[in-house]
Amino acid sequence: MQLYSPWVLLLFLALPIMAFVRLRKKRTAAIRFPSLTDMKNCLVSWRVRFRPLLLIARLICIGLLIVALARPRKGTVLSEISTEGVAIEVVADRSGSMQAEMDYYGQKLNRLEVLKKVFADFIGGNRKGLAGRSNDLVGLITFARYADTICPLVLSHNVLLEFLKNTEIVRFRNEDGTAIGDAIALAAARLKKAEDELQQRRAQLIHAGEKNLAEQDGGFKIAGKVIILLTDGVNNAGERDPLQAAELARDWGIKIYTIGIGSSQAYTTIRTPLGNYKVPAGQDLDERLLKAIADKTGGFYGRADSAKTLEKIVERIDKLEKTKVKSIQYAQYAELFGPWAFAALSILTLEILAGCTVFRKSP
Repeated sequence: MQLYSPWVLLLFLALPIMAFVRLRKKRTAAIRFPSLTDMKNCLVSWRVRFRPLLLIARLICIGLLIVALARPRKGTVLSEISTEGVAIEVVADRSGSMQAEMDYYGQKLNRLEVLKKVFADFIGGNRKGLAGRSNDLVGLITFARYADTICPLVLSHNVLLEFLKNTEIVRFRNEDGTAIGDAIALAAARLKKAEDELQQRRAQLIHAGEKNLAEQDGGFKIAGKVIILLTDGVNNAGERDPLQAAELARDWGIKIYTIGIGSSQAYTTIRTPLGNYKVPAGQDLDERLLKAIADKTGGFYGRADSAKTLEKIVERIDKLEKTKVKSIQYAQYAELFGPWAFAALSILTLEILAGCTVFRKSP
């Protein structure tokens, strides 16, 4: 709370003077008696003893009015944010080979689970140096034999993180495979149409009456387009060649960061009625292809053998792809003099009523 006219509080200096003058004037009324000897021996009633409360109430009333005149008010700081962010498509492999186990700080999780945990921190932020991508458009595409859009590019990431959490490895053999080319092509097409989809979503929000959300989306400008591709295999499915898809992305101004997951010592735990068995998973990662895709578009390739190395690669991408946010702050004030004035009026009313009833004097 702050005061719009704090200099009005100088009037408080007059309150001691008013109290002194009022107390000095001892007699407010008088009746002449020939002698006061007998009256001095009379007991003083509680009404007489507590009558100074009327003066105290009058002074409190004046003090409250002084505060009201100073115009107390409470300000709320509001921000208008103009964002130039990055549109990011996370393209994650969910083929059967992602079931191989990987170390995650002492835990043995499959590669997809580790990927989900690391990228949840990348999107939402953590305490280890990742601030999150709260001002960026982020989407999720997964692929095995087929590439699918799991979540479109969005600024609100709660839904995106829920989709990421529920992503699972393919269960059926006819869905298994690694269509890297199709996944890149789908992600590139999504990013190319990002501006159009953003404006279309804004129009839908305005039509639905969500003006605040529409203004938030409408104020966003795409400063860069990025694909983060994560896989542990070779391209063995799909209709598009990965390098041709990368060239298409380059022509559309899209940068691709590729991450190869897994190591040659990886294994998969198979559970049977006779117990659990560890089977070597092997390594079919096509690093040459992934490096060529990244080089064509101005990105880089990183090899992630563990959760720690995957986090380092993601942190490097996070530092390279910065978001510019320009914020203009202003304050909106609510006047609070009303309660002070009402309190002063209430005390004045009580003082007058008490003076006319309980503390009434005669004459």
